[in-house]
Amino acid sequence: MSFIDKAKNKAEELSGKAKEAIGDSTDNHDLKAEGQGDQASASGKQAGENVKDAASNVSNAFKGK
Repeated sequence: MSFIDKAKNKAEELSGKAKEAIGDSTDNHDLKAEGQGDQASASGKQAGENVKDAASNVSNAFKGK
């Protein structure tokens, strides 16, 4: 996973946490749910990138890199 992808995913996660907190404190259920959705999306992207990294590491190990 590139540094830029990691930064984008982390930014999306933090933005989601902020939305959720603001939605919770203002009793805005839609904003809270949107924040939770953003966090879930970021987590899914991070998991996918981690799988790619693991596959690349295995491939490189077999190639002797």
